[in-house]
Amino acid sequence: MGENGRATGMFAGGPDPMFVECRSVMAQKYCVFNLTRESFLSLGVSKADTAWSRLRGLLGKRYLNPNDGLWIVPSQGIHTFGMLFPIDAIYLGKEDLVVELVEGLWPFRIGPIRMATASVIELPPRSIRASQTEVGDQFLICEPEEMAEYLRQREAFKKQERLAQEKARSERALRVMERPKAAGES
Repeated sequence: MGENGRATGMFAGGPDPMFVECRSVMAQKYCVFNLTRESFLSLGVSKADTAWSRLRGLLGKRYLNPNDGLWIVPSQGIHTFGMLFPIDAIYLGKEDLVVELVEGLWPFRIGPIRMATASVIELPPRSIRASQTEVGDQFLICEPEEMAEYLRQREAFKKQERLAQEKARSERALRVMERPKAAGES
């Protein structure tokens, strides 16, 4: 502990390797996008994929900002012991499919245990409702650069799709205009 009572991460004359690893891993942020509903759930989720980062979780935080969260990998269940605020929890199976939703899990509670779960995302309350996420939805979780590239490709695909639809409508209109008039029509 430092002079002010906060953890310093010092270990026998140098930084504690576990502390440094946890801080560097937790510093990386991920975007969470619901592909099924085409909605963002978060733009700043930290990944907890080491024993230490999973153990620490959200302990020590007084609240979660709207774009904050924690992606716990691997995890089949969570608890909120020691936390000071409620959370929404999204349980993801393989291929990042939603298998369980828990809205407003209050402090000092245990969430459901789901053996089919590969990871759990902890988000601020009302995140599930705001994104309209449901069981069975497909998620995309990636770094911001990858998300930007995905969105560019998606927009280019939608543009091509719109152009193809416009072309098909134009061709149908031309066929209607060129259709020979039946006998008796003026």
